[in-house]
Parts: sequence; C-alpha cells; structure tokens
Amino acid sequence: MEEKRWYVVNTYSGHENKVKEKLEMRIESMDMQENIFRVVVPEQTEIEIKDGVKKEKVKKLFPGYVLVEMIMSDEAWYVVRNTPGVTGFIGSSGKGAKPIPLSSNEIDRILGQMGMSRLELGSEIVEGDKVKIIAGPFVSMFGRIEKIDLEQQKLKVVVDLFGQETLVEVELAQVEKA
Repeated sequence: MEEKRWYVVNTYSGHENKVKEKLEMRIESMDMQENIFRVVVPEQTEIEIKDGVKKEKVKKLFPGYVLVEMIMSDEAWYVVRNTPGVTGFIGSSGKGAKPIPLSSNEIDRILGQMGMSRLELGSEIVEGDKVKIIAGPFVSMFGRIEKIDLEQQKLKVVVDLFGQETLVEVELAQVEKA
C-alpha cells in the first residue's frame, strides 16, 4: 500500500480557501477520507503597525497553491484534480502523469513556518515509538519517545549518548518515525 505524502496543488490565485473548502466537501461526499487526509492553505500571521495601531494580518506563503496530504491513487488524484478552482498538480508533466510529492524536508519547513507538523501527534506518533532525529544537534540519532508535549509540539526522546541513555528535547518537525 502507498504511504501518505504531501502534494502541491495549483489553484486560481485568491481562491485557495474556496478550493480547500470545496475539496474538503468532496472528500466527505465522495467518501475519500481513507485516501485524502489534510488540506492546508500555507499562510502565516504577521503583525502590521499602521497609524500606530497594531493589526494582525494573515499572509499567504504561496499564493495560488494548496497543500494536500494524500495517498496517491487514481481515485484520489481524480477527486483533487477535478475540484472546482484546481488547475493541476505541481510536479506533474501533465498528460495523465502522476505528480511527485514534496520531500520530508520541504514539507517540514513549510508546515514548521505555520506551527504545524506532518506527523499527527496521538494518531501517527505515540509515546514509546522509535524515531530518527533528522535535524538539530542530535541529527541521525535514533531514540524512543518518552513524553509528548502537544501544546509546544515537542518530544522528550531517550537517545544513546556515549553509551548512556539520555533524555533530550526535540521539536516534532525534527523527527521521523523509524
């Protein structure tokens, strides 16, 4: 069985939220929850000071694009591609070719900017799971999750440091399942 990966979908500029809404409705109505999981409009909140007044403004990181977490199948590809407002997948040559998914590093960087992670705490990753650290000072080390902090998106992981079990704290985006 294919694994779920993140894909970039091109939309009409300014229609990203409408596409997200329509795609989520189609996932529900066409019973595709087993193949299409999350639809994300990459955006970031910025604080703008205008006339001495602070205002929060939501800014799109990639105007005209939506991220979709899915298992690539003919049915899932059809549902996403034929959603109103979608102009196609990025990483596809067209002519019916399936698109190339984003790499773990790419999606971690994008979701990290939004305070999100590609791994879902509690469902995909739980205490006791073995993980590989893919970024930070403990890169390429393996360990076991001791504690999960949902609010801070951090994990306490037991790693073997100089022959001794040591508890280290890492961000969720810095690990992948081993």
